Amino acid sequence: MMKLGAGFIVAGAAFNAFAQETTQVQLYGLIGAYVAKSERSGGPAAVTQLGHGGLTTSYWGVRGSEDLGGGYKAIFALESFFQTDTGGQGRNATDPLFSRNAFVGVESGFGRLTFGRQTNPTYVNMGTLSPFGVSVVFSPLVLQSFVGTYNGALIGDTVWNNTIQYATPRVGGLAGSVIYGLGEVAGSSGTANLGLHANYVNGNFSAAFSAQRFRVPVTAPLTQQNGYLLGATYDFKVAKVYGSLVKTDSSGVSNDTRTYDVGLRVPVTQSGALLAEWAHTKRTRAGLADNKRDTASVGYDHFLSKRTDVYAVYSRDRQSGFDSAGTIGVGMRHTF
Repeated sequence: MMKLGAGFIVAGAAFNAFAQETTQVQLYGLIGAYVAKSERSGGPAAVTQLGHGGLTTSYWGVRGSEDLGGGYKAIFALESFFQTDTGGQGRNATDPLFSRNAFVGVESGFGRLTFGRQTNPTYVNMGTLSPFGVSVVFSPLVLQSFVGTYNGALIGDTVWNNTIQYATPRVGGLAGSVIYGLGEVAGSSGTANLGLHANYVNGNFSAAFSAQRFRVPVTAPLTQQNGYLLGATYDFKVAKVYGSLVKTDSSGVSNDTRTYDVGLRVPVTQSGALLAEWAHTKRTRAGLADNKRDTASVGYDHFLSKRTDVYAVYSRDRQSGFDSAGTIGVGMRHTF
């Protein structure tokens, strides 16, 4: 991580007269790539590909803070996903420049208040409940929750637009946040997304809870979806266990889901660990037969250094009415 002085923004300019010694700007990010032969149940034939991201989606960012006095700081962050395989911007062609985060706000001992495009805290909490983290490629929990090609249970992206978020400081191991995404629909001020989130850490035990109401963009016959995430982990040192539940219900038409997920992380060397996870989702839809999906992943993650790791993962996927299919991949990621 590289730190730059305030002059990085307006070097030699008159505006720099107000910059203080405690002003900081940081450049940081993560770059990853993987090679995989991928196939999902009910999807097209297997394809061998060089993919971007893998265990973590590649991104770069710039963030900064300035001491305002009285215990207050002005903060900002601009973060962009990118595609390692092609050098393209974003996760796909529809992503904006700063697709991961673009916010400004104020931070103090009372917490943090930010405004802009911000990562959905449900997705952040979910990453703490899976041994494969926030991977949209290998984590069964994330795949069945957020990825459309796996019938993702939660409507909406992992990043929300037009949001105001307040995050509390951590007290006694507990921290929480409220996020509100203005719908910006003319004549409908109540058309907005809302999320309530909490996480708790105490020694080897951790837990997370998220509740979100998603309205924008939701298209008929759906008018609204409510989503809930509850899970916990415990690190026994010889193994860390994970368990979680995701529930959704919708308004306008019945299209409800229940997801159960369990995971395990077992250290086998000082630098490496075995990872395993299984998720099961049942979807109930008006006028249609229930759809069930099971996705399981096993892998090994080995750190070559504090900031660089390599990994290998095998996933198996099956949904109602289709044959099972498998994905095998190897990858590398580096933080900076």
